[in-house]
Amino acid sequence: MNKKLIYVVDDEMNICNIIKSFLIKEGFEVEAFTDGTVMLEAFNKKPADMLITDIMMPELDGYSICQAVRQTSLVPIIFVSARDTSPDKIAGLSLGADDYITKPFSPMELVMRVKSMFRRIEFDKGKQSSQSNLIKISDICIDLNKKAVFYNNKELKLSMKEVELLTYLSLNKHRPISRDELLNKVWGFESEAETRATDDMIKRLRKKLHTEGSSLKIETVWGFGFKISDEE
Repeated sequence: MNKKLIYVVDDEMNICNIIKSFLIKEGFEVEAFTDGTVMLEAFNKKPADMLITDIMMPELDGYSICQAVRQTSLVPIIFVSARDTSPDKIAGLSLGADDYITKPFSPMELVMRVKSMFRRIEFDKGKQSSQSNLIKISDICIDLNKKAVFYNNKELKLSMKEVELLTYLSLNKHRPISRDELLNKVWGFESEAETRATDDMIKRLRKKLHTEGSSLKIETVWGFGFKISDEE
């Protein structure tokens, strides 16, 4: 089996070296960068299987890296940052990151999260069933095995969280879902005041669906949350 390639980005070389050494011991191939722009250039030439990035960096910060990568790739992204408030975490995950770890952190905890994420991805890929495992709603089809969304047989470029959010709404179609429930079921967070994570991601989903020409509507339930329906 080929080694998984992980790119680590942090402007503090000692942190890069710590993460790199622990991951290499676990059998991963690792390339470390102290400059986000250089990492993006390397990624465009040779995409990695995962990115681990700091947020607060000179020149190109972690948020910008995540946004740039999400334009073309659904590669797993983990933020490792000293920014430890709930709004910071929500902002990072809303941009398309898959996990968020705050500094100071346990290198072994990071390794376990990396391995857990790869296990989940491999498990999803390995689920081969002779039975259809699809959700069809309006003119959209969600493949639960592939964790992919299709319109007119074309796969839409959605992040993992966007797919999970759309899937959860679709599985609960016609039922209003509160923002708190979505935060808990999709992001794994308890209720957090002032968060815009769900609203921001719903806005992006609507835009992507509309751009592709889909008629699927995600309704806003005023003062509560959202609802999806396949009825006209």
